Parts: sequence; structure tokens; C-alpha cells
Amino acid sequence: MNKKFYVKQSGIHGKGLFAQQTIRRGETIGTIKYNPVNEDGPHVLWVDEQGILVECELKYINHSSQPNACYCDDLQVVALKNINKDEEITHDYGDDWK
Repeated sequence: MNKKFYVKQSGIHGKGLFAQQTIRRGETIGTIKYNPVNEDGPHVLWVDEQGILVECELKYINHSSQPNACYCDDLQVVALKNINKDEEITHDYGDDWK
């Protein structure tokens, strides 16, 4: 399987996730690997009131109010639009993302 992303310093915040190749709209970027947790913290997502600590490189997806990717209920990350090679992959974490 060809890896679709890589991690490097981000202009948005800290490290970011970037497209290794062009990723087409609707294409799966990856599936979140995680451990359940009960407390909030860095790289914790909340799904149906359960905290999940993301333990793979997908944790470096930064916030954007104009995202190019989203998390699905099955914890796959999918491209919302075409993402160009070397473009940062982003998600809208909502108003409480900080």
C-alpha cells in the first residue's frame, strides 16, 4: 500500500499532515488507530461521549474552518475535495478546537 501522507512542520500549528501524492475527493486517507480514554488532552477526539487518543500519524491533522478532510463515524479520514501533493490535510474541529 502506498502511503498517502507525511508529517512535517506546519504553518498552522506545530506538526501537520501533508499529502504525499494527490488525494482525490472521496478517497480514504487513513483509519484512526486509537486507545479509549476518559480525559481530554492532546490528540484526543470525542466520539459519542467516548474519548479516543489518536495513536497514529493522523493525530497531526490540524484545524481549518475550510477543511479538505473529515472524520467518518467508522474513524476513517476521507478527503472532502481533491488535495494536492504537499498540501496540508485539515479538518474542522469546530469552535472548541483550541
